[in-house]
Amino acid sequence: MTILRVSAAAAALLACTALTPASAAVFNRVATFHVADNAAPDADPTAETAAEIIAATGDGNTLIYSDSPGERLGIIDITDPTSPMAGGTIALDGEPTSVVIAGDKALVGIVTSESYTTPSGHLAIVDLTSKATVATCDLGGQPDSLALSPDGSFVAIAIENERDEDLGEGGLPQLPAGNLTYYQVAADGTVDCGTQKVVDLTGLAEVAPEDPEPEFVDINSANQAVVSLQENNHLAIVDLTTGEVVSSFSAGAVDLDQIDTMEEDAITLNSSLAGVVREPDAIKWIGNDRILTANEGDWNGGSRGFTIFDTDGNVLYDSGNSVEHLAVSLGHYPEGRSENKGSEPEGAEVGVYGDDTLLFVGLERASLVLVYQDTGAEPTYLQALPGGIGPEGLVAIPDRDLFVAAAEVDLGPDGGIGSVVTIYQRMDGESNYPQLVSGASEMGTPIPWMAVSGTVADPSEAGKLYAVTDSASSVARILTIDATQTPALITAEVTITDGGNPAANLDPEGIAMASDGTFWIASEGNPERDENKTNSTLLHVAPDGAIQEVVTLPEAVLAQAKRFGFEGVAVTGSADDQTVWVAVQREWNDDPKGLVKLMAYKPSDKSWSMVHYPLETPEAGWIGLSEITAVGNDSFLVVERDNQIGPNAKVKQLTYVSLADIAPVAPGAEAIPVVEKVVVRDLIPDLLSPNGYVMDKIESLAVDSAGNAFIITDNDGVDDHSGETVFINIGPIDLPM
Repeated sequence: MTILRVSAAAAALLACTALTPASAAVFNRVATFHVADNAAPDADPTAETAAEIIAATGDGNTLIYSDSPGERLGIIDITDPTSPMAGGTIALDGEPTSVVIAGDKALVGIVTSESYTTPSGHLAIVDLTSKATVATCDLGGQPDSLALSPDGSFVAIAIENERDEDLGEGGLPQLPAGNLTYYQVAADGTVDCGTQKVVDLTGLAEVAPEDPEPEFVDINSANQAVVSLQENNHLAIVDLTTGEVVSSFSAGAVDLDQIDTMEEDAITLNSSLAGVVREPDAIKWIGNDRILTANEGDWNGGSRGFTIFDTDGNVLYDSGNSVEHLAVSLGHYPEGRSENKGSEPEGAEVGVYGDDTLLFVGLERASLVLVYQDTGAEPTYLQALPGGIGPEGLVAIPDRDLFVAAAEVDLGPDGGIGSVVTIYQRMDGESNYPQLVSGASEMGTPIPWMAVSGTVADPSEAGKLYAVTDSASSVARILTIDATQTPALITAEVTITDGGNPAANLDPEGIAMASDGTFWIASEGNPERDENKTNSTLLHVAPDGAIQEVVTLPEAVLAQAKRFGFEGVAVTGSADDQTVWVAVQREWNDDPKGLVKLMAYKPSDKSWSMVHYPLETPEAGWIGLSEITAVGNDSFLVVERDNQIGPNAKVKQLTYVSLADIAPVAPGAEAIPVVEKVVVRDLIPDLLSPNGYVMDKIESLAVDSAGNAFIITDNDGVDDHSGETVFINIGPIDLPM
């Protein structure tokens, strides 16, 4: 097994999560607002909605977000941040790209372009009391980011005039050129269009000096605007009192090592990249003389981290590979983006909370917000904040000890989670996320993990668990988890091997431990594929991961199988007379509707037998089994769940099943007996306890030697998923007598 060693990133993570002192101030998620809740009662439920850029009113009681697909603003009342209320929407005449709040007005950048070559847009001044646009200023181009000066006297707009990525190879230059446009703002938030100034940003960058492509803008208290020219890998500083460019410089490049650059369904931190241009997206001032950049990359770069510059362009700090390593350790690394820009830091925010200046970096593809404390030199990593998919807009509200992130991705029309706004509150105590992290591998990098699909407890050591990861990873592994720590810590990994090589075409969905210390692993398989068909199988695996035996179902049973196969496994009995039980997720072809198989395999005579388990009736989608755990020689706890997520989730429960008075029958029997089940715990309150939303895949249950039950959700390998893994010790389960 892997020896636990601690890399710099892992050490920072452990120091700032597991070892956070109780008196430290941390952010904890206190509420999640579903953007779809702002839709009108007669709205099309399949229509896309999104919260992209978000701002707060001066009193911090109301959030305003841009909803680009809906061409509107959304309003959320957070007077009580633990119970956000829908405030409705405001229709706009075009696609909003950004919003800032000046008094009781929302200033909104609106795109009205008919084509890339004829970009157009306007600045809309929206009265938040009447919920109406009261004035517009023509921008002469396509706006992207907006910024309001700290004193409220200026609003600046990055006029991007974005390029057509399908034109040629999507490169530069593509005219017309963008610019920085700004206006004076009155005390009541109104804007006099006659005060418009346009700052020419051409001729500054080396990449395409005639096509600056401004992306993001921020203003400091000296009324200096800093603008990112993303595709040009360049920053410009403009004095708004004169309209002059006072400084500009390249964002430069960075060398990266121990990162993943191959998309092979396995996280392998053994690659390097040289001379990666940063291409920053969001930028924020730290005071008046330093600049924070989120180096997302666009056309030709993306350095997978963030940088702090001074106003002369000197690099004061660069995060290197640490952001990627944190995402891996937290289980949020998007392996499917390895050949692109990895975790993709896109958003940035700076907030002063009491004596602490905090830096926030949003990872678009890892769906995390990383929090750091500014030290004037190398920032100190504090914690990671979970939320929805693709955090885009970040807003600090220090006067109320709040922080808010808007996640723009809306999978609601496809049955996934919709766009959400997550509210965090700073408080004394311990962070409630993450709940599971990994330590360091023998290479010194974090142990990679994702998609935990089955778990079993060590029979003698309380809090020690073994878990498997499913086919989201092409490398099947057994992870060792120390659940006595907070957060729980993955301390070791073992690759499942066949003939000395990593076993291929496995989909481990359950793991059980035999009395001799070996494992039984249930691999689900998919016999319905056109190619690479696989079947549900049992694997007998040694502690070192070597497959000792592959057990297949009888041909007559396999003939009835479907792709929703083996999902959990449990072992009962002694070494000489053990029985291996597997739970089939959904009905196969020969099962009556609402009945699924629990199947028993006897290694002593290689026989199979079965009973039926009665499923609940779903309100939507389907219901099936995800786990089976032995709690006696003839009794089990079973995870039964629907496939719904968020507000649509209705059934996530533990049931108790006893086979004391029922005899399993052999395959081909005329009638299969049906077990009786008793619901012993509704898991939805547990899944909601982190103040997020109900995850769809509660796939793991283990009961340790002290009687504590642990549940874990499957994060689907961060594919159309926020990456969040819920890992909770729900304590002892009261079983029927």
